[in-house]
Amino acid sequence: MPIPKKVKSYLDKQGIDYEAITHKTVYTAYDAAQTLKKELKEIAKNLLIKADNTYALVIVPADKKLDLNKIKKALSAKNVSLPKEKVMIRILKIKPGAISSFGKLHKLETLIDKAMLNTQKAIFSTGSLTDSVFLKVKDFIQMEEAKLADIAAAGGYKIPKVTKSQMAKVKKKVAKKKPAKKKVAVRKKKR
Repeated sequence: MPIPKKVKSYLDKQGIDYEAITHKTVYTAYDAAQTLKKELKEIAKNLLIKADNTYALVIVPADKKLDLNKIKKALSAKNVSLPKEKVMIRILKIKPGAISSFGKLHKLETLIDKAMLNTQKAIFSTGSLTDSVFLKVKDFIQMEEAKLADIAAAGGYKIPKVTKSQMAKVKKKVAKKKPAKKKVAVRKKKR
C-alpha cells in the first residue's frame, strides 16, 4: 500500500525534501524502529488527544512517553485524555494503528515535543501501515505550523542493548554445548 495520495500530494505541494519508505506492516513506533533499523528517537510517535472539547495531534519521539499533565499546561486545558480507538477511527477516518503525523490534513492542531529537535531527520507516519516518510524535523514543524512544547517524559519504548562481551558469552555457551543424542522411538508390532 503506497503513501496515501492525499499525504503525497500534501507533501509535494510543500516543496520539501522527503524520502518515501516502504516497509513491512508495522503497528507501533517500536515496530517501525525495529523494521527500519533506526533509533527510537528517530521515530515520531503520533497520538490523538482530547483537550477539553477539542482534539489535537501530539508527536513525541518513540523513546519518550506522553505526559498528559504537560499537555494540559501546553494547551491551557482543564481536561486532557486519550480517546478510545473507535473515536479515533470515526474522527480521523483511518484504519486502526494508521494515524498520520500530518494533523493539518485532519484540521487538527499539532503539538510536537521539543525532544524531536534532538534529531535532524525523523520517520513520520503517512497513515499507511506499510509506508512512512523520512524528513527534516524542522521542515515538518514549519509545514504543520506545529506548536513546539515540552510534552513528553522519559520512559518510552526501550530497545535492550547487548554488549559485545555479552554476545561473545552467548556464542561461547552455544559452541560448548554438545549436540543432543538422537532419540529414536521404536514401536514393536503386537503379534
